[in-house]
Amino acid sequence: MKIVETQTLRKTYHFGDTEVEALGGVDLSIDEKEFIAVWGPSGSGKSTLCNLIGLLDHPTSGEVSIQGHSSAGLSDAERSELRNSSIGFVFQNFNLVPVLTALENVMLPLQVNGVGKSDARERAAFLLEEVELGDRMGHRPQKMSGGQQQRVAIARALVTDPVLVLADEPTANLDTRNANVIIDLMRRINQDRGAAFLFSTHDDRLLDRVDRKVHLQDGKIIEDIRGSSSN
Repeated sequence: MKIVETQTLRKTYHFGDTEVEALGGVDLSIDEKEFIAVWGPSGSGKSTLCNLIGLLDHPTSGEVSIQGHSSAGLSDAERSELRNSSIGFVFQNFNLVPVLTALENVMLPLQVNGVGKSDARERAAFLLEEVELGDRMGHRPQKMSGGQQQRVAIARALVTDPVLVLADEPTANLDTRNANVIIDLMRRINQDRGAAFLFSTHDDRLLDRVDRKVHLQDGKIIEDIRGSSSN
């Protein structure tokens, strides 16, 4: 089943009199349980594509559909509702709230969605145990290593049971040991929970582990290779 489809997706930015085409008509579909990397040089359109699929930005033209629901014509509130119910996000710089504990950071998306505090706490604690941070629930981000912070971010991304996790350079700021731990964790979650993962990356450690590589160059897909994982 397709969980994401983009049709002739274009994004153009304007800087004064200068026009820059970040995406030049991208058609991409993502199925359930896929483990995919979008890769290419800086400026190839990786982050732009992920932002559009994540409904964090609007395309200049074209369409993004999530689980058969087109985002075209949706209000900002409707886009937020679709995004919050279907997509989790993991960022290069973790994007944890520094004044909140690990538990509170993971609870936050549920509370934003109106889940009661007790239920949110139970769900968040379960996921922190799953990412092996049960002993760090009360710690704030500055008291945790980079690898631990990224595991908190992964738990936060999963707490709403998304069908897709978008991860922007999730291993870029990690040393090799921690990067491998994070990759193993995301792979296990992908296989056990069935959530699809789409990575924006140029990290060979991650590229060697995905099932599919989508190569972007100058805002266009020039190669889409399946079956490249070396688990």
